[in-house]
Amino acid sequence: MPAASFTDKTALGEPQSRPARTQKRVLVTGGSGKLGKEVVIYLVEAGYIVVNVDKFPPGKGVSPPNVKYVYADLTDMGMVMETLAEIDGSYKGLDAVVHLAAIPAAGMSANSHLFGNNAMSTYNMLEASRKLGIKKVILASSETLIGLPFDPHQPASLPITEESERRPESSYSLSKLVGEVMADQFARWDPELSVFSLRFSNVISREDYVRFSTWQHDPFLRKWNAWGYIDARDGGQAVELCISSALKGHHEFLIANEETVMEATSAELCKAVFPNVKYTPVPGLGDHQTVLSIEKAKKLLGFKPKHKWTEQVAEAEKLVAAQK
Repeated sequence: MPAASFTDKTALGEPQSRPARTQKRVLVTGGSGKLGKEVVIYLVEAGYIVVNVDKFPPGKGVSPPNVKYVYADLTDMGMVMETLAEIDGSYKGLDAVVHLAAIPAAGMSANSHLFGNNAMSTYNMLEASRKLGIKKVILASSETLIGLPFDPHQPASLPITEESERRPESSYSLSKLVGEVMADQFARWDPELSVFSLRFSNVISREDYVRFSTWQHDPFLRKWNAWGYIDARDGGQAVELCISSALKGHHEFLIANEETVMEATSAELCKAVFPNVKYTPVPGLGDHQTVLSIEKAKKLLGFKPKHKWTEQVAEAEKLVAAQK
């Protein structure tokens, strides 16, 4: 056998360069949470390599087995930079960042802590992505930016759109407003950056549909967010559409189901609960159409919710019964 040359790395037993990745690698913060776990599943099924970054590991059997879990405190900029750049023995480099992690609602923590956690973690994700050259960032914004809860004040008009006034009424919604304002400026700094702020409506898990019968007798019970909701699986669809979108700059989208959570028609609901608010239904969308408009997401992203509550209740009842 001829002697190996010093340029023959294979013969010398030196490591070969890694083959180029053919799949996009996406990091999802909050991937162990209610929305996050369904986003992770959706992205894996769509063919992405997914890294779940959270303070808490996913529940047993919840996350696909090939999803890497990484602990991180997202208010720690050094930890965020390292996590987005490389984790020894696990991965190096990302194609997109999906930032879902947050204290998820008002009233769950002292206001200053909640605001600081949510605003700082969003800044860290945007700034670390900028420094590392990650050009695709999806942020979990919130329907609460439109003035929720609608009590005692009311919306200026219905349906709500992305052009409706942003009116935060809590430290939580204020933190989401700050996230959108920061996204505007990061996108201005870098014309090649794509940032999507997804204003998710009330996220519903597979089990939650058993509760839908409990509010049908009173339209005021769901007045607080104008009867909106989004199945967590459809949240995954919205995220994947953003990752694959060619849009540049910062874009805000309301993400809700095409229908309300109620059996009563939307016209009946608006007349009963918001009698002094002008309601202009969109032609062709039916009597139960959402009053949290998703027309922008449908037009620019191709968003099409698949999970309607009227079709999910029976399956939810079976799922809950099996868990007892």
